Amino acid sequence: MSSQSNLATGTDRDTPLEALKAVVERFCTERDWDQFHDAKELSIGAATEAGELLALFRFQTGPDIENLLGDASSRRRVEEEMADVLFFILRLAQRYDIDLTSAFTRKLALNAVRYPVEKSRGKNRKYDEL
Repeated sequence: MSSQSNLATGTDRDTPLEALKAVVERFCTERDWDQFHDAKELSIGAATEAGELLALFRFQTGPDIENLLGDASSRRRVEEEMADVLFFILRLAQRYDIDLTSAFTRKLALNAVRYPVEKSRGKNRKYDEL
């Protein structure tokens, strides 16, 4: 059976992260990619794909970005680059048994302390500059 028939077909609203991690694992196992997917390589992949996402917005003004995201073809390119970043993050989490929901929740709690509303509302400064 090919991984095409194993792909998740839901939406963000009804697809748990664990299901996406399982899809990524099947996809990579079918291709014997474990040998290439250590933490360093997956981190490089995530950063590379994030750079490709960034390149779509480089030198764009606010209205340019609105137009880009309003155009179906351009929006699809943005979605594909975002999906590439997500793939590498999911694969890293899957390979090293990282619970992304727990990690996200812990980090958000830390950021709530670092960026208290009364100091950070309407500001884009780093926490040590507030």
